[in-house]
Amino acid sequence: MRPVSILGLCLVAACGAPANSSLDEMRPPIEGLRASELHDTFDDVHNGHPHEAIDIMEPLGTPVHAVVSGTIVKLFLSKPGGKTIYEFDSSGAYCYYYAHLDSYAPDVREGARVARGAIIGYVGFTGNGNAQSPHLHFEIKKLGPEKEWWRGSPVNPFQLLADAVRRSQAR
Repeated sequence: MRPVSILGLCLVAACGAPANSSLDEMRPPIEGLRASELHDTFDDVHNGHPHEAIDIMEPLGTPVHAVVSGTIVKLFLSKPGGKTIYEFDSSGAYCYYYAHLDSYAPDVREGARVARGAIIGYVGFTGNGNAQSPHLHFEIKKLGPEKEWWRGSPVNPFQLLADAVRRSQAR
């Protein structure tokens, strides 16, 4: 379900997120990102599975920034995602997943606290990414009570990122 805005107010029942959640505080993961560079691929099927993410095409080595303040809970190397980062927001309500990274930033490690905007990695094509199209695979999951980094309810990041881009351009 997409967020519904009435006079700039998000209806909690429609958004599925409490007011003032980390979703409202997101910044773009790529400096200078424009709304026109975002494409809603959440409902696409990739390799026979729902994508449930957005791919942001950027040159190899482009810095990736933490979209919220939180904790790096897992650095993981997987066959599909390659070098990945799982970040929980400060409240432990949401997990932000960054995949296909070329490398991690030097101080990034499991358990590290990161500030919104900190560089945490660099765009790549690791895992099943294509060397001809490096990109950041970005997804959000609403965590359950177990707080498992690998499991949660998918949240479409498209409009949230578009809103974050607009906020960053208004500054």
